[in-house]
Amino acid sequence: MNATTTRGALLAALACVLVGGAFTANSLLGDYPYAGGQFLRYGLACLLLLPIVGPGAGARVRALTSRQWVRLALLAALGMVGFNLAVIAAERTAEPAVPGVFVGCAPVVVAVLVPLLEGRRPQRVVLSGALLVVAGACTVQGWGRTDGTGIAFSVCALAGEAGFAVLAVPVLRPLGPRLLSATVCGVAAVESAVAGAVLDGGGWLRRPDATETAALLWQAAIVTVVGFVCWYMGMQRIGAERATLFSGLIPVAAACTAPLVGTGSYGVPQAVGSALVGAGVALGCRTRPSPSRYEGSPVSARERT
Repeated sequence: MNATTTRGALLAALACVLVGGAFTANSLLGDYPYAGGQFLRYGLACLLLLPIVGPGAGARVRALTSRQWVRLALLAALGMVGFNLAVIAAERTAEPAVPGVFVGCAPVVVAVLVPLLEGRRPQRVVLSGALLVVAGACTVQGWGRTDGTGIAFSVCALAGEAGFAVLAVPVLRPLGPRLLSATVCGVAAVESAVAGAVLDGGGWLRRPDATETAALLWQAAIVTVVGFVCWYMGMQRIGAERATLFSGLIPVAAACTAPLVGTGSYGVPQAVGSALVGAGVALGCRTRPSPSRYEGSPVSARERT
């Protein structure tokens, strides 16, 4: 890999490690209203991102077409708010490993879907690497008890994880990673507030305690601000198919951090799965990224600086 693709791979890897740590933080928010937590997380992240979006941000946002705004709304609803809600709903009737296994299949879905949407054939090497990553993610998490409802919501979580990459491809070029992250966080905050008011009434938002505050601050400032910007900067450099290979690091990071808060352990299956994920990423990243509609961005030089 050259310097650009190496940086892209490192950025995507860092983003997925941070997201994996967010699953551990979620375990500390079990009693906090879901919609209120999402509103605080994404609203604060949007405010933190605004000072770094770069010059001309307002003009770029105003230049978006109505179709692009619909795509941003779907990206926030499916890939952010809906994804987290689907995971929570799945875990009501399924063990946490079940939605984790389905979400771990996202590299294969993206490796097939993105090239087809762009009118090209999937790359065999990337697809082979994605299959190894999926095998590793499933090995890390194992399998658990579930029912039809748990499987249905797990499939929804998979759709949200894949949509987080696929839906962003056409809007990454005009907005760039930082402005895209700020915009979708703002949209997600609004969607969370509406969902909370409709579903939970006046109880959708309350003052968090000290533990919940620390978890929300971690999710907003580190997982969302740093993680989202790194993810989209990585995707800009190496393409959505190869960037999504690194999502196999999410369960690995979750397995590594769970013992820190006493919610899990790291053993032989997790070590074997981690090795498979590493092998899949290495295999899938052997080829150069295919030309894509987010390459050649007029803001890419500014974002790379």
